[in-house]
Order: sequence, then C-alpha cells, then structure tokens
Amino acid sequence: MRSESDTPFEDDPFTIPVAERVTRLPPYLFGKINKLKHKKRVAGVDVIDLGMGNPTDPPDPLVSEKLAEALADPRNHRYSVSGGIHNLRREVAVRYWKRYGVRLDPDTEVLACIGSKEGFSHMCLALMGAGDTAIVPAPSFPIHVYAVMLSSGNVITLDCRDPQQFLSNIAYTCEHLFPRPKVVIVNFPHNPSSTVVEPEFYEELVRLAKEHRFLVISDFAYADICFDGYKAPSFLAAPGSHDVGVEFTTMSKGYSMAGWRIGFCCGNAQMVRALATIKGYYDYGIFQPVQIAAIVAMRHCDAAVESIAAEYQRRRDVLCDGLSRLGWQLEVPRAGMFVWAKIPEPWAQMGSIEFAMKLLDEAGVAVSPGRGFGEEGEGHLRLAIVENAHRLRQAVRQIGRCLASSASRPVT
Repeated sequence: MRSESDTPFEDDPFTIPVAERVTRLPPYLFGKINKLKHKKRVAGVDVIDLGMGNPTDPPDPLVSEKLAEALADPRNHRYSVSGGIHNLRREVAVRYWKRYGVRLDPDTEVLACIGSKEGFSHMCLALMGAGDTAIVPAPSFPIHVYAVMLSSGNVITLDCRDPQQFLSNIAYTCEHLFPRPKVVIVNFPHNPSSTVVEPEFYEELVRLAKEHRFLVISDFAYADICFDGYKAPSFLAAPGSHDVGVEFTTMSKGYSMAGWRIGFCCGNAQMVRALATIKGYYDYGIFQPVQIAAIVAMRHCDAAVESIAAEYQRRRDVLCDGLSRLGWQLEVPRAGMFVWAKIPEPWAQMGSIEFAMKLLDEAGVAVSPGRGFGEEGEGHLRLAIVENAHRLRQAVRQIGRCLASSASRPVT
C-alpha cells in the first residue's frame, strides 16, 4: 500500500527533467482569466464568453445525418488512413477549383489533418529544426509562435496590420539576416486583428519567396467568413505559389464543425509529403464517419456556409455598433470571427490583461486580452462574435454599466 511519502508531488525533492523545448515556452497568459471564468461559472454566474473563437452554431443537419448513417456501418470503426480517404481529398481539390480556380492533385497535393492547428504544428516539425528561423505575423495567434518553438526553431515577429509594410519588412529581414529565414507564416484574414489582403499581396509574397528562398505556410482558417462582398483570396491562387508553399484550411468555422477536428493541408507536393511522413508516425487519421460527413458538407452545404457568414456579419454589426456607441475605437472587420478593439481611456493604462479581468469580474463578459497575442497586441482586446445578437447586445449593456459605474473611480 502506497503511503503519502510515496506520492511525488510538491514535497518530493525530485524534479522531473522535462525537455528543453518545454521550458522554452512562456507562461500561458490566458490562464488567469480562464481560472476566474471557471470560478464564476461554478458559482452560477452567466458569463457571456467572447474570449474564444468557438462556434456556437450547429452544422447543417444534413452533415449530422450523414455522420449517423456512417456510424451504423461497422467498417467505418476501423483505423482510417493517416492522410485522409481518397474521396475526401478529391472533394477538397474540387472545392479549391470551384472557389479559387486552383488545380490540386488529390493524391500528392492534399492531406487531411486533425484540424488545421494539428496540421500546422506538425508541418513546423517537418520543416524546422535547431537554428532555423520563421517569420510570424504579429499580433500572433499563439500556435504560430509556439509550434515553431516546439520544433526547436527561432521566431521573428513582424507586425502584419499594414500588409504592404509587412511585405517590406519580410524583404528587409531576409536581406539582413543570416542565415535567412526558412519559413514565412501568413494568416489572412488575420487572427486576432482581422486584417485582410488582396490577391496582389500573395503575388508579391511568392516573388519574395523565390528571390530569398524561403517557404510559405498560409493559415487560411477564416476563408469562409467574409463580409460586405469581400472574398478572401487563397495563397494558392497566386502564380508560382505551389513551388514555395502550402495552405491550411479548416471546416471549423464556415461549416460550424469545430469539435469535429477536420482540416486540410494543400499545395507544394514535397511539403505535403513531409507532413504526411510526420503524421504517419503520430496518428492513424481522422475517424472515418467524420470524413464521410465532411464530404457531404463540401458537396451539398454551400448555402449553409453563406448563411453562417451572413449571421456573423449581423453579429459583427451588433457588437461594433454597440461598442462604438460606448466610445470605443475599432475598425469594422471585413472577415473573420473577431472584433479587434482598442481599450478606451482612461482604462488603457491598466493593460489588456487587467482590463479583461475587470470586464469578466464586474461585467460578466469574457474577452481575450491583446497581450495574449504578443507585445504588439497590448492596448487591445479581441472579442469573438460567437454569441447570438441578443447576447451580444446584453454584453455591450453590461460592459457599459461596468465602465460607467467605475468612471469616477481612479484607475490603479
């Protein structure tokens, strides 16, 4: 029988020697907020959660029906293939052709991933090692930084909120850094700032990639969520892009299938093959009924994707109009699931983490502090438009009351 002295917790003098790649990771900046959010929910507080881009809408019923049908077939409960079944990869190629005029070979240029985040992380592992450097857009979606670090690579962050300046800074960095960056990561529509680009941006990026011999990873997670007639361009539609890079897409956003964990890597055959090699050692692929349901979604649910984008646009308008009436400074996003707002005076001096804590504690509204996306994000908040319009209006009212009641108090 084990005694208390046998339990290796805080009183045990032995320290677990974790890998250096783990010790390189910084403290998790959202942890403090998540802890308070959990505490409030346990206490019965109805927290309006605008902190995470986690869709609250269900997928089209046709998709769920196909999943249930596929579940009834015992053959679908075996291990699948790591890179995705052929019909799924073929459907991705068809979708790229219909939407972007991009031709893809489903056998060599398309790979299914357990969500685009998994695929992106393993692509970094496939491409990068000690001494390699990646340029990452800033403010930075955390995995864009940490996947490089976990691959033993180095990170250079460049502000991407002015896309033309971002390109100029990429060129300058490549000209003055030795060894040159091996990978450039792009993420448009951008998370967290919702910055968007036009096709010419990718044409210039491909030119720079060929001139300076770097690889490109495009995180195209918000391809389907566009507003006011804007259509997000695909990196792979740029001439020569297949020579230098890949693009990751996901069914999490436009198809409301976030928990299903299914995404895709498309583009350069050698990079796709490198990712397939890594995945062959790490996993046995996506549950086959999910893959079958995803095929049906791409074949028959375009109208549902358009509908969910229109719903996000309505939510965007509700939140942006409400915050603007409170005097907040923000740019109305043309794509994505987030509003990127500047912290209003006089609370900006609190810093984004403490201000986010204030909104959660006093207004019952959870948001993401800009500092969680790197130094370039400080002074801002990211608010996800995942709640319905009624809840968003309520969030604005609660924020307004919170700040009005504390306006006369000194900010510490």
